[in-house]
Amino acid sequence: MVRSVVTTWYGTFVVDGDRVVRAALAPDAEPELAERAGLRRAGRLTPEEEEVLGALGTDDWTTRDRRLAEHGLRLDRAAAALPPGPVPAPPRERQRAVLLSVAERALTASWDPSVHVEEAVRAASDLDRVRNLVGERLGSWVSRDAPDLDPGDAASAARRAIEGDLAGPFAPTSAEIATARRRLAELFRAIERTQAELERAVKTATPERTPNLSALLGPELAARLLAQARGLDRLARLPASTVQVLGAERAFFEHLRGHAPPPRHGLLFLHPAIQSAPRHERGKLSRTLAGKVAIAARLDRAGAPVDPSLLRAFDARRVRLKEARAPKSRPGRRSRSVPPLHGAARDR
Repeated sequence: MVRSVVTTWYGTFVVDGDRVVRAALAPDAEPELAERAGLRRAGRLTPEEEEVLGALGTDDWTTRDRRLAEHGLRLDRAAAALPPGPVPAPPRERQRAVLLSVAERALTASWDPSVHVEEAVRAASDLDRVRNLVGERLGSWVSRDAPDLDPGDAASAARRAIEGDLAGPFAPTSAEIATARRRLAELFRAIERTQAELERAVKTATPERTPNLSALLGPELAARLLAQARGLDRLARLPASTVQVLGAERAFFEHLRGHAPPPRHGLLFLHPAIQSAPRHERGKLSRTLAGKVAIAARLDRAGAPVDPSLLRAFDARRVRLKEARAPKSRPGRRSRSVPPLHGAARDR
């Protein structure tokens, strides 16, 4: 006779053949049912399962649930998935409501507030490309009737187009054309203002969310690293070797194809200490900094305060590398005790 323990979203049952010999029903309230569904999803036991397992004793019982098999039951995929017919199941609408509640809780728990910093960084990067395109077109346009203007000086072109100090034989004869160009210059100014506001907001918001990363890298680089890693949660799970090459994915895949050497750094190259280091030391500094970044991300994910030892350890590594490349004093030459032959010959 098959004896098994059957667990469902509405309770746990001990089945002996076609009889239910023990039943532990879950509460009817939706919050309690959602809580138990969350426990099962996390691989933990519900209160009803703990009650049943505590009363089973040492007899041989089977189950098709791997969670219960880890607590002494024998795993059997052929065991019953539902209790026998006499046990009524709640309506499907109740189960649907419970699953929606579990999904809502999971979404709330997985929400990462740093997503707003990521979007601000991406928006500023997009606006930078747009500003360059608009500025290039505006400078080219204004320099048509202002030969003294550098086409690459978009700021001066915008100023002159807005102030309307462009006159002469090459100026637009159509008022509509002149107005349209002025609107383009105003758009360039608006893009610049919006980009500056985004950058200021990132500098203010990043240290609040990631104090350790901001203290180690600075707010701007910390925000760009968060955006590249797609959030603090994922950055905290990445190993230091991956953090080191974040932002150098194209070079890394070229290396995998055998077309390039492995990249030594990605976004971390933007750190002033790595930029100013000699070329042969940048890889070592990047590796050290990536290890500290991985630790800082885990600290920020846990809500820990700023740990100044991370920055001190990185600075100590920089100092050791600098001392290692300092020129060493060479010992002076020893004086010769025997005069050269040609000198002796001259003395004679």
